[in-house]
Amino acid sequence: MLLFSSLTIQASGRANWTESELTLLRSLALSSLPPLPADPSNRFADSPAAVELGRRLFFDRRLSSNGKVACASCHDPERGFQDGRALAKGVGRASRRAMPLTGMAYSPWLFWDGRKDSQWSQALGPLENSNEHNLSRGRLAKLVLAYYRPEYRAVFGAPADLTAVPENAGPLGNKSARRAWSRLQDTERDGVNRVFANVGKAIAAYERGITWGESRFDAYVRALWDDAPVRQENSLSATEVAGLKLFIGKAHCVECHRGPLFSDLDFHNTGVPIRPGLPRDLGRLAGAEQVVADEFNCLGPYSDANPEQCRELNFINKSDPRLLRAYKPPSLRNVAERPPYMHAGQFPSLQAVIGHYSRAPAAPEGRSEIKPLHLNGAEIRQLIAFLKTLSGAILSPGSVPVFR
Repeated sequence: MLLFSSLTIQASGRANWTESELTLLRSLALSSLPPLPADPSNRFADSPAAVELGRRLFFDRRLSSNGKVACASCHDPERGFQDGRALAKGVGRASRRAMPLTGMAYSPWLFWDGRKDSQWSQALGPLENSNEHNLSRGRLAKLVLAYYRPEYRAVFGAPADLTAVPENAGPLGNKSARRAWSRLQDTERDGVNRVFANVGKAIAAYERGITWGESRFDAYVRALWDDAPVRQENSLSATEVAGLKLFIGKAHCVECHRGPLFSDLDFHNTGVPIRPGLPRDLGRLAGAEQVVADEFNCLGPYSDANPEQCRELNFINKSDPRLLRAYKPPSLRNVAERPPYMHAGQFPSLQAVIGHYSRAPAAPEGRSEIKPLHLNGAEIRQLIAFLKTLSGAILSPGSVPVFR
């Protein structure tokens, strides 16, 4: 056993890598992750009081039509801030998988199709979605002020008087809600929208603090770059090293899963099959149109940014046919802990995912970017072994609050 351990450590050491490969490995390590970017559209993003309010809102099941659904229902800290389902389940069933939230403050676009351009705007979508929290905008604003008025006022100042606003009033939802919304005065709609936007900004302040701890891969790269002995606790096995070499080489994984996030945060059509029974899904082609039209985007009236600070939105590409069924690749950090995979949970295992990329079938719509890899069974096992080394602790601000 001692001989085996020694060989394992030697097999995973610095001599296995060229200087250019070592540079690439370092770019993937958590130590290369820059500080959190500022969010000019949310001036409360780094407010401790907003973080605390957002933490409580995130776990509050009272903010749903049935009193059973919170943000944490689909983004469970015990599951790496996702839910382990092929399709997210709130009040009803969604048509896509819940994305993990860790590290999302680095992303200029949110959701699989990028239909939101900030964490606070993203947090608003599920609150009104009939399959998720299923609340009208008026009902949500009144609930938050009923439960959190002092905390809200401490962060955002005094809210507008919403006494005359019907609870079932909102631009989405049933005909009654839309009719009630249309009958409000402009100042009343603005008062509701202001509370609504601020709820998103508080939740985003909490979510910004959800971060990764170091994985075995990160410890391994750190030891390589420090030119320190690669000891048992920060080594990779020969199989894991072979998988890493495939990841940055023959398998071309690093083309989309690059940098310390293990994602380029762009959008790609990789020929993922359609899940039967779901509505047609255009991916980024529809998402780009939606984010431009969103009243809660960076350029909208509830953003705290100056127009020149909304660079991504100002230069958005929204008409390229290559965006059809293109989706954002999620981070591969902790990927082994969160099957099933893809935007509608089409693949039950990492083996199935890699098999798909190895075969590279034609896209059901649009044009797939990938080419066949012709990986054999041993190579697939090596890649899976490496991907498991990306798992580490996930850290978040505070603890789970209890509501009585």
